Order: sequence, then C-alpha cells, then structure tokens
Amino acid sequence: MSTTATAVTPLTTQDAEVLLTAARRAAETAQVAVSVTVLDAGGHLLTFRRDDRAVLISGETSTRKAYTALQLNAPTADLVELVKPDGPFHSLTTALDRPLLFIAGGIPVHRDGTLIGAVGVGGGAPEQDHTFATAAVAALG
Repeated sequence: MSTTATAVTPLTTQDAEVLLTAARRAAETAQVAVSVTVLDAGGHLLTFRRDDRAVLISGETSTRKAYTALQLNAPTADLVELVKPDGPFHSLTTALDRPLLFIAGGIPVHRDGTLIGAVGVGGGAPEQDHTFATAAVAALG
C-alpha cells in the first residue's frame, strides 16, 4: 500500500499582496499607520510596506513579529505570558541568534493545515496590530 503526499501550495507573492493589502486596509479603517511584513515558510521576505506616517521602529517590529509567529507556529499574542520571568519559556527571548519579539501582531499563515508563512504588523497598540494581522489572514481565506 503506497501513500501519496499531497503537496501544499506555498505562500505566493500574490498571497503576500493579499495579506499586505488586507492588513493595511484594516489599519487605515482604524486610522493607524503601520508596517506590514509577510514571510514565506522559510522565513524569507515576500513583501513589506511601511506607511509614511508609521513610526520607524514599526518596520523592525513587524518583521520580528512575523518571524516569531513563523518559528513558533503561533500568534505572538498567545506567547506573551509564556515568556514573562515566571513563564515556562522565559529564556526563549535570548535562545536564538535572530531576535524574537513577543508582542501581539504576528500571525502564522496556514494552507490545508500546513504552515506556509507569517504576517507581522507593527505601529499600533499590540491589540490593534493583532487585529490587523488577523484580518489579513482572514482575507487570504
């Protein structure tokens, strides 16, 4: 008996544009200037955009949020409590060469149950960034 693995379509540049546009649209509706980063499953940049009025650091935070969500396959909002000094993963913030960021706004992207990338949003309050990233993933379907 042979089993055939079904290949999952990776995150495409067209998908990345859908994610970027939806996150920015959600932020614009809330009148928040943001940066949006979309990474593929390998952690490579597919698209990035910083609004003209977004604080400069938002570019770095959006990228780190996306990377963190990708590496841990979890929304960064779900990880905040785990890395506090009394949390079970408190040392994780310094465990890797590439810095992770445990602030809400990073969401992993799945297709057919497989991790294919991540989106990160920075520039608003953490809860806002999480909402904008969630809207992006919902738009991808």
